[in-house]
Amino acid sequence: MQRFGSRELVENVIRQNLCIGCGACNNLCPYFKSYNGKTTMLFPCTLPEGRCFAYCPKTEVDLDELSAALFHKPYGDDPLGYYRSIMMSRAGARAGHGLFQAGGTVSALMQFALEKRHIDGAILTDRKGIEPTPILATESKDILKCASSKYTAAPTLAALNRAIKEGFGNLGIVSTPCQTLAVAQMRLNPLQENTFRDPTGLVIGIFCTWALDFQAFKVFLSQRIDLAEIRKIDIPPPPAEVMEVFTDCATIEYPLSEIRQLVPEACSYCIDMTAEFSDISVGVMEGRTDMNTLITRTDRGQRIVDEAVSAGYLVLTDLPDENLEHLKWAADNKKKRAFAKAEEKAIVNTPAGTGPSYLRINHATLKKIRGE
Repeated sequence: MQRFGSRELVENVIRQNLCIGCGACNNLCPYFKSYNGKTTMLFPCTLPEGRCFAYCPKTEVDLDELSAALFHKPYGDDPLGYYRSIMMSRAGARAGHGLFQAGGTVSALMQFALEKRHIDGAILTDRKGIEPTPILATESKDILKCASSKYTAAPTLAALNRAIKEGFGNLGIVSTPCQTLAVAQMRLNPLQENTFRDPTGLVIGIFCTWALDFQAFKVFLSQRIDLAEIRKIDIPPPPAEVMEVFTDCATIEYPLSEIRQLVPEACSYCIDMTAEFSDISVGVMEGRTDMNTLITRTDRGQRIVDEAVSAGYLVLTDLPDENLEHLKWAADNKKKRAFAKAEEKAIVNTPAGTGPSYLRINHATLKKIRGE
């Protein structure tokens, strides 16, 4: 597969409104930075190939190549990707107390993995005010501080790149589907660097239908509320159709019809709702705000889940069939819409020699996804 450099990344991703600001190109070199939710190139770079391009989840993503590397089989047409089991879950008694979103599964798993030395640190998204801030957590208390959802696109992987430069490895990573895809790209060692080593110890992906443009969201809220008063933000599962903003004194609701207008165009090209290239995927469970949906995908993911249950950090329950069917329906709809939009933009399976392609996928598999 041909790799390109920063010039092509700017031209084919940032200027085409495909960039979601995941942070994968940050802290690799002095050129790319994230500011106020946007990725920008500070200085020109003439290198013909770069990790910035190779790690990006919006360019030259070969789904078969990634699937073969992580799951030892070609990319399939299941809307949830490959998995070993799907359960309901919540944090157990040993997980402590935090500002958990839904069942607290992600915080419990990361806390367990760190305390039992399955990982040496965790790449998480904290916040300053309402601004999402990537951090490296090396203590359990730092994991619990990051427990609440942020809902805005965040440069989380900038903290991963920084941690790697500082010598950290064996890292836990909590990431949205686009960030998880970038991590999978990174794990392939796309530039064939001799000193490369897989930096991941555990990748937990978060279900995501869309994220908000931070700048637009900040303006939206600042016109309606004092930002300093906000303590937590939540979007309850359907059929609520609202975003809840919590202060010390009140809970304020905004219709999702207004909030969805703040979603960047880049989200509409994302084919993945459940972070298919993670070790474990976690989402809010419809109808049960105290529980999560938990998908285990890899051997190491299953091993850590099993150990966390035995140690009292996690509680599992069978997932009702109707919840599984609706999850598959929602993931399938997102995948179909995104592929259709990407094909309309002519950025799927772009012919060699005509520039980078967003996605590369077997034509027969794509036809199955389309329902043909």
